[in-house]
Amino acid sequence: MRVLVVTAVPVERDAVTRAFGGAEEHVALPGAKLHRRGAFDVLAGGAGPAAAAAATAFALASGASASAPYGLVVSAGIGGAFTPVTPLGSLVVADGIVAADLGAETADGFLPVTALGFGRDRFTPPPALVRAVAAATGAAAGPVLTVSTVTGSAERAGALLAAHPGALAEAMEGFGVAEAAARADVPVLEVRAVSNAVGPRDRDAWRIGDALAALTDAFGKAAPVLEGWNSHEDLEG
Repeated sequence: MRVLVVTAVPVERDAVTRAFGGAEEHVALPGAKLHRRGAFDVLAGGAGPAAAAAATAFALASGASASAPYGLVVSAGIGGAFTPVTPLGSLVVADGIVAADLGAETADGFLPVTALGFGRDRFTPPPALVRAVAAATGAAAGPVLTVSTVTGSAERAGALLAAHPGALAEAMEGFGVAEAAARADVPVLEVRAVSNAVGPRDRDAWRIGDALAALTDAFGKAAPVLEGWNSHEDLEG
């Protein structure tokens, strides 16, 4: 089984590929390049859910894994967290991938797309896989929100938590990756390393280097779990 890992930007891609041993091969895709190490294909697909969905769909349809089909897609990178539950430098694995701002504003507040009578606003990764990755890496498991605009105020952070109690983190790509994976009938996972707190924007307080190092460490520990995972485990437990 091959695993496709989709990040937003090259620095995240490189943090993931550093976790894997062996020589690196490159596989050209339209507008992008897969970085292949062993059973893992890692792709920097671009920022935001639209770019992430397009890049994931191209990779899944490309035939790059024809000899060993993709059995799993992972959205990975750094992200903001609703601290203190998930402090800077910690890891989060999503037990729900949630489109937090897909819907409509009304006089009575925000309505998710599902309340409008169409679409979906949540994907649920395989529970047994979430548990296994959390155990291997020490990550916290909980909902990860996908937003198209990074939160920059305490008011917005509070509104997100009120709408999604228990949310651990926010990022910009997970739901797009999940949408493409679902259409290809491939299971999806999301792993985030925390670089900043969700709330007032303060770049001086961000710990991007620490988060990238944590991302490398996470994939080093999780690689055997991801490569060896079998979807029947979730059917059985």
